[in-house]
Amino acid sequence: METALNKYITVSYDLYVTEDGERDLVESATAEHPFQFISGLGTTLDSFEREVRTLEPGDKFEFTIPSAEAYGDYDEEHVLDLPKNVFEVDDKFDTERIYAGNVVPLMDAEGNRMNATIAEVKEDTVTVDLNHPLAGDDLTFVGQMIESRPATNEEIQEMITMMSGGGGCGCGCEDGCSDEGCSEEGCGGHCH
Repeated sequence: METALNKYITVSYDLYVTEDGERDLVESATAEHPFQFISGLGTTLDSFEREVRTLEPGDKFEFTIPSAEAYGDYDEEHVLDLPKNVFEVDDKFDTERIYAGNVVPLMDAEGNRMNATIAEVKEDTVTVDLNHPLAGDDLTFVGQMIESRPATNEEIQEMITMMSGGGGCGCGCEDGCSDEGCSEEGCGGHCH
């Protein structure tokens, strides 16, 4: 791991997707609650990192990442109907967490963890969508570089520990909870 690649980067931004020719704001990372990451560790989209890595504090940016370089195309095969009993806790269906629109952690037969959006609760099944919420969307970021400096060995180690499940905010996000923890939307949707 080259430390020259490992910059501690803090940015504020508004993230837009374009639907029917209109820009739709889907996420904001404000200067008060910015997005923070260490470059070179794979915690953010490579294309996002490439765009901001060389900026200096105070620099403004606006760029669009095509869906192919972001979260790929929306795949209908990633929408599944699962038996309702999969979502039982103590032999009772978990109505507190299993409702349309909620994001829940799931585990496949090999023990891999993933997040799923509950699409619909039916009589005997629950329809889950395993696509990333921004799959199929081009992502437009408009923002400003707040901080960019070499990351310390301690910061790099802390991030590696968090990525391996040894820390973090415990909300199930995989890519970039800030020190403030998670927002009400989960992890602020840090989708980089």
